[in-house]
Amino acid sequence: MTTAPETMPPGVGPDEADLRQGDLPPVARLGALTLAMTVAGGVLMAANYGKAPSLSAPIALAVAAGVVLIVNVTLLARVKAFAWTPFFRVLGWALLAYFVIAGILEFVFIFDHTPSHQLALFSALLFLFATDVPLILAFSVARWQLPPEAA
Repeated sequence: MTTAPETMPPGVGPDEADLRQGDLPPVARLGALTLAMTVAGGVLMAANYGKAPSLSAPIALAVAAGVVLIVNVTLLARVKAFAWTPFFRVLGWALLAYFVIAGILEFVFIFDHTPSHQLALFSALLFLFATDVPLILAFSVARWQLPPEAA
């Protein structure tokens, strides 16, 4: 484990002290929040699978996750000086991989004759999952690249 240099205030890690990233939005943190709400909604759905569940909590989690994801994308889109080329390269391949994974899971739900109201909610949660994780991955790579103006 590495320790912070003496020039950093106590309790401040490398992310907070990296001045190049001071104006970047908290994409990874908001992405983690979106992911947590999406997974929680999926777990609630899976726990009641095959029963007549109340869908109010998973719907609320899916809506909240969707709002946080939209806010996250909006905040990131407002950043001017960013390594957009590596971001979109990673995002494209990660979206391809995660949409294949989501498609396989969707096939499983359809093959298992999931009721339509549950299938619609599972589909929404899968979409949120399959877009949020690639966003986190792409941001995590691109945030350490120099923007074209700085290169």
